[in-house]
Amino acid sequence: MKKVTILALHLGYGGIENAITTLANTLSSKYDVEILSVYRLYNEPIYRLSENVRVNYISSIKPNKKEMIYYLKKKNFSMFFKGIGQSFKTGFVKYIKTPLVLRKIDTDVIISTRTVHNFLISKFVDKKIKKIAWEHNHHNNNKKYINALVKSCKNVDSLVLVSSELAGFYKNYLGNKVCYIPNCLDKIPNKLSKLDSKNIVAVGRLSREKGFDALLKLFKKVSAKHPSWKLNIVGDGMEKNNLLDLAKELKLGDKVIFHGYQNKDYINNLFLESSIYVMTSKTESFGLVLIEAMSYGIPCLSYTSAQGANEIIDDNENGYLIKDRNEEEMISKIELLIEDEKLRNKLGKNARLKSKNYSSEAILQKWQKLINKRK
Repeated sequence: MKKVTILALHLGYGGIENAITTLANTLSSKYDVEILSVYRLYNEPIYRLSENVRVNYISSIKPNKKEMIYYLKKKNFSMFFKGIGQSFKTGFVKYIKTPLVLRKIDTDVIISTRTVHNFLISKFVDKKIKKIAWEHNHHNNNKKYINALVKSCKNVDSLVLVSSELAGFYKNYLGNKVCYIPNCLDKIPNKLSKLDSKNIVAVGRLSREKGFDALLKLFKKVSAKHPSWKLNIVGDGMEKNNLLDLAKELKLGDKVIFHGYQNKDYINNLFLESSIYVMTSKTESFGLVLIEAMSYGIPCLSYTSAQGANEIIDDNENGYLIKDRNEEEMISKIELLIEDEKLRNKLGKNARLKSKNYSSEAILQKWQKLINKRK
């Protein structure tokens, strides 16, 4: 049995970490799977792992890059300087300790999940080991980011992209080295939402690029016409306090519920009690949470700026895609679904069917083909 190692930054909360866990579980039915995590943020991985998947940690030190950037922006220099020591330690782990571990790694295939890790596996992992780079972010026409990713993949065997649009883009740079494999669901649920609860749901990191401020503002207008409906936001992050303040400013009261970080069971139960999913991200390479919501038969809406959503949502079939971040159009479509139960159920049924394209069985076949391909 071939051994597959997935190199992760950490196994805490996040879309990439969710995808890593799901892939590890999926591959473990056919391969000996190990996750090598650079940092250990929690005693146990946040997302549920199969008992067949082993986890090894390089360090228990927690990175503080986001906090340091936040303190610098807020000109909180006392906290910034207090964090410098820890920053040095995390840098040592990333650039010194991790390469030492990679030099000695015993595996058949290694999958990297970050650009910086692509460089590391290229330089320090034995040439006999198959190297796969797995990219989750959209470049957003950032030439610096594009050049860094392309350069990092110079000495890997394959680059996996989670959207066909991104795969087509990077083929211009890396040719046949590029492979399109979308993310997958860990399972297709047996229960579906009845779509009769007056709940709108959104899940994601509370950061600026996720656009939750825009969601609160448009929901304010939806709520004025449909006061019995509630908005449920699941997630945490640097923008949490700003969003709480905005909700108060908009006088939304108990019409908006901030659930914080929650595990999959909690989120899945919330999906069962929700009737509409709304994504207001400014950018999104894939949008696994859309498929998760669709698997519960929930119609989804997204701005087309969340590029990955454009491949998941079929406009007017299983949800709505709103161009140019048109707030009034988004409000109109949400209200249409609120007011038309028959339409809501029709789109929800189609959403459930679409989600089956992303089953673990279907995606496993694509990964098997890549992993078993000769170097």
